Amino acid sequence: MTVVAPKIPARDLRAATPLGVARLRLGLTPQPLIALTRDAHLVVMLKKVTDSGHPVLPVGSEVDLSSALLTHQGGVAVIDCAAVAVAVNKLIDRLHAQFPELVLIVAGRADQQGMLASHITDGSVHRFLHRPLSEQRVRLFVESAWRRHAQGGVVPGAASAARPPRRGRAALVLLGLTALLGVAAPLAWRALRDPPEAPHPAAASNPAAVAGEDAALESLLARADRALAAGALVAPPAGNAADLYREALQRNARDPRAVNGLEQVIDRLLTAAEAELQQQHLDAAQTLTEQARAIGPDHARVAFLAAQIGAQRESAVLNKAQRAAAGGDVAGALATLEDAAHGEHRSTLVEEARQQLAQKQLDSRVADFLSRGREALARGALLAPAEDNARFYIESARALAPRDAAVQQSLQELIALLQREAHQALVARNADQADIWIAAAADLGADPAQVSALRGEAQRLHGAARGDELTRLAAAFNERLEHGALLDPATDSAHFYLGQLVQQAADDPATQRARSAWSARVLEEARGALRAQDFPATRRWLAEARAASADAASISRLDAALAVAQEEAQQATSFVNASSLTRTRYVAPQFPDLARARGIDGWVDLQFVVGLDGAVGDVSVIGAEPVGIFEQAALDAVRHWRYQPVLRDGQAISEHARVRLRFTVQR
Repeated sequence: MTVVAPKIPARDLRAATPLGVARLRLGLTPQPLIALTRDAHLVVMLKKVTDSGHPVLPVGSEVDLSSALLTHQGGVAVIDCAAVAVAVNKLIDRLHAQFPELVLIVAGRADQQGMLASHITDGSVHRFLHRPLSEQRVRLFVESAWRRHAQGGVVPGAASAARPPRRGRAALVLLGLTALLGVAAPLAWRALRDPPEAPHPAAASNPAAVAGEDAALESLLARADRALAAGALVAPPAGNAADLYREALQRNARDPRAVNGLEQVIDRLLTAAEAELQQQHLDAAQTLTEQARAIGPDHARVAFLAAQIGAQRESAVLNKAQRAAAGGDVAGALATLEDAAHGEHRSTLVEEARQQLAQKQLDSRVADFLSRGREALARGALLAPAEDNARFYIESARALAPRDAAVQQSLQELIALLQREAHQALVARNADQADIWIAAAADLGADPAQVSALRGEAQRLHGAARGDELTRLAAAFNERLEHGALLDPATDSAHFYLGQLVQQAADDPATQRARSAWSARVLEEARGALRAQDFPATRRWLAEARAASADAASISRLDAALAVAQEEAQQATSFVNASSLTRTRYVAPQFPDLARARGIDGWVDLQFVVGLDGAVGDVSVIGAEPVGIFEQAALDAVRHWRYQPVLRDGQAISEHARVRLRFTVQR
């Protein structure tokens, strides 16, 4: 018997201070050698061998490295493998892709050099320093790196096609910030950039793990998946992926597929917004970000990207104003800042009049910006909203009068408040928010020692939070395992929490212990089901054991025992082909949406008993291909069939029968 599926037609805040970047572009600050290291000896050696034209700027983490590259536009950087929290080759790939002119020197052990062999060959790593370090070798490598940087970062003799195209400084700065923050803050970005993993096939095939019994829910999810694949993220109304996934959540608020689907919609919107931002299309980036915010108002990546857009708007205004002020056009600088603050656009005649009065108005305008800055401080608007916050107003005043005592006092007040907010965030154990306040204070020129102390505390808090999360997940896994909640409910089971542990820290001892416990438990469940002669359950647990990479020898023994038990059960009972009986009621199996969406064909062999009254009972699965896809649909249908009672010598008897149901997608 064949079941045919219907044919489906084909189908704010970590950005560097804008004024600081503008000053660098004017060439007022020497380009530093940036060193990502915690080795004081290496820092001393670098300072000793580097000439005074290139000061050494040590940073202690990838977060600090991204901020330094953004603020100082370093031409040469030294990466100490011992200070890198991620795989060093991945960090080098990101740096090379986003900062093609940056010349890199890497210090580490011989085995770490082997990891970077291809990078050294293609020139993305200029030199590799072996430990223990030699001062003479450090000097030679640093001098060579600055010479290469002076040539534009191009590897001598290398094919031009091997190097990424040169980009404008602003684009490189923006790309560097985006990419390096993704490397340095995985807890903030991992859920934001990388799409959530799909459920394991074995779990997805379990009817208890997916809401397969709700046909309307499955239909909504299938439509949502198709809309997502077609790029219909937020339009047309009622037919886009976001609306359909939200409607699915209204039917089942715990369904992980709908949650993951919305996460993918947000990810695609924000990825498109980042692309627009890289092209300086701020309005388009803002529109896409707001669409993502409408779906996930509290999404951390939405807030971060909105802050970047705001920072870019501020940067454009502040850079324009500073260029005007540096060229003696104070009135032009005032007009630019005034327009940004109030959205007013003055006529040419008004601007000409302002140019004549600009010098006289300078003190008044500085006082006005400081007044607005104090008002923003009073209402707690330290960094947001864009172009209406204390940092913007105070830096606007500093652009006009950088040596003014009142400006310097306001700047110090702002730095003190930012540091206080950072302390409070750390006390509240909110390390991500503390990072934002600390970065802003550092950009404004806060005391480096205080910034370093705050960053050290934030890093410790990040580590503690990660450990606490692993402890919580391990405890939840053990509790659900102990109570037998192995697969149900889908997002509160031992299987679910094991997946979370693997995603957070696959190599952590707690994760390894959970894996071992899970493998042992599913093997035990398979043995219990076999003892109870529950062959379908035995096959399901064996599938879970294979997915968990349980002991291969144990799985093999259970497979053999299952085959023997099934053969013995079949020999003990005489079965007839169901086609030899007269069926009086037929219910067609429902083709599973999951199989239809993936274009999967298959079959299920069942055995059952026709009772004295013709009713069907004791229905069980004796074989299926593939396992775990069509069994439930076949069972649900056959249980509703009826037959004419089987007569023997004029008396009704029960009869054992077998049937094969085929499931075929029409192509």
